[in-house]
Amino acid sequence: MDSVSPPPGVICAIRSLWRHRASLIEMAAEHVMHIQKALDQMNLQIHRVLNDITGLSGLRILDSILAGNRDPVGLAQLCHSRVKSSQDTVAKALEGDYRQEHVFAMKQSLDSFRYYQRLVAEVDREIESRLRGLETSSAAQAKPPARTKKSPYQRQHYEPTSFDLRSELYRIFGVDLTDVPGISGVTAHTILCEIGPEISQFRNASAFASWLGLCPERQISGGRVLFTKSRRVRSRVALALRMAANSLHHADNYLGEFFRRIARRLGKPQAITATAHKLARVVFHLLSTKEAYSESVFMRCEEEAHKRAELRLKKHAAQLGFQVIPAANV
Repeated sequence: MDSVSPPPGVICAIRSLWRHRASLIEMAAEHVMHIQKALDQMNLQIHRVLNDITGLSGLRILDSILAGNRDPVGLAQLCHSRVKSSQDTVAKALEGDYRQEHVFAMKQSLDSFRYYQRLVAEVDREIESRLRGLETSSAAQAKPPARTKKSPYQRQHYEPTSFDLRSELYRIFGVDLTDVPGISGVTAHTILCEIGPEISQFRNASAFASWLGLCPERQISGGRVLFTKSRRVRSRVALALRMAANSLHHADNYLGEFFRRIARRLGKPQAITATAHKLARVVFHLLSTKEAYSESVFMRCEEEAHKRAELRLKKHAAQLGFQVIPAANV
């Protein structure tokens, strides 16, 4: 396994800020749970009707409740037109016992949530200034190339909103990692923080996957195989790639089909590791060659594997005195 040199000081600074940002988000999430607890104690089910109680509609309703509004119908009318639940359903979820002590607790939790959101925004501005200090890759164009993903690019809930993270990462890497299925801007930024803009410190893709602990390791003693499984490695990049792999369970692409095929054969945990391993190899290839992501490489590999399997089947059938005839010719 290769010894990895530490990234430059600028990358270390961005890494520290990014980890601090994650801690602030965790603290804000705790206060969201406190808001939900206060709503439960008042027998209000609005946080079960809306997908995100801290979204536009949820914050409107919470602010109106704190302002003294107790009319369920009037509160339901504050929802955005894109809310899927009907206003009648929202109004029924707002019928409860508005006890003053729980309203007070909800107010403090909401104020704390907004306080941490302001801190996160400050960290985002600091990260943006540090990212702009990094050199532009020679392979980067003026704008990121057209994406090959079927779905349009969407920001994650906790992705920085003060600047375009995807464009900044493309400028630094010289390739759009977010074009790979499952990899978001947050995942690509985690790769930048933990490894840096270059991946030349690794000998090849196998060494990179081994460093992440995504390769099966075989331990042999006395000529007998003790076990074959992946090593336990505490790596934020490996965790991010595992989460990216888990999101491909229903994806309509090659990586999604690969995940489901492994899951049927070995189970979901092994499928997550195998797909994360494949994602690591894809990331290594993109960062080392600066080529845009394309699934045509996987398709060619699948066709070659299919041809090899067909040749093996024909050879085995010939040894047994049989002949393989394609279904189209039957």
